[in-house]
Amino acid sequence: MIYEVPSRIKYTSGYGFCPGCGHGIAVRLIGEALQELAVEEKTIAVVDVACCYLAFDNWQYDSIMAAHGRPVATAVGVKRVRKDATVFAYLGDGAAYSIGIAETLHSAVRNENITVITVNNGVFGMTGGQMAPTTLDGQVTSSTPGGRDPARAGHPIHVEDLMGKLDIAYLARGALNSVPNIRRAKQYIKKAFMKQQQGLGYSYVELLSPCPTNWGMEPLEALEHIGGEVLKVYPAGEFIDREG
Repeated sequence: MIYEVPSRIKYTSGYGFCPGCGHGIAVRLIGEALQELAVEEKTIAVVDVACCYLAFDNWQYDSIMAAHGRPVATAVGVKRVRKDATVFAYLGDGAAYSIGIAETLHSAVRNENITVITVNNGVFGMTGGQMAPTTLDGQVTSSTPGGRDPARAGHPIHVEDLMGKLDIAYLARGALNSVPNIRRAKQYIKKAFMKQQQGLGYSYVELLSPCPTNWGMEPLEALEHIGGEVLKVYPAGEFIDREG
């Protein structure tokens, strides 16, 4: 357990993530995991635009901002050139499963030796809270004021259905809504980086995150919503855990 801010995380004053947003927790967990593994000097972060880009204000790693939906493809290119580096892509669910779904899946099909961390808050956060591929059935968003209708939009995408039978190194989902779940999420993140270090291939962690601003909830209510509703649809746990 780390009680001090990791050395490669710098908190700045001024604008940042919305109050109650889970991105700040994810940023901290990634920093703790990388520090514990002592790989910060050889870490390269590839970050999506949208809410994710605010992580640049906190992480003090070599970093690249990719085009929307393209962090995974960019991370693959970086890793192929810098094989000794710990390379991770950081993006949201809209980027990972909508505009960037080809990159997300085909990198997994090839078992590229990178780590992908996707923050799933069920909406397109930066652009106004529109429906995302992960929006729950019946969920009200700015583009589905009557709630998501499965007859028109289909059901939410589950990454374990998309990748569960692929030959990848690691696949897990954590939740950022309670202390026990946050601790487990950190374990998943750390293990994902370890799989990459061992050269086992593609490691992927999805993090269920609150988005109070676009959910129209207070921060505490958003945390309770994950525990009471989101986890029923998106169960947390490890789905693939390959050994060397």
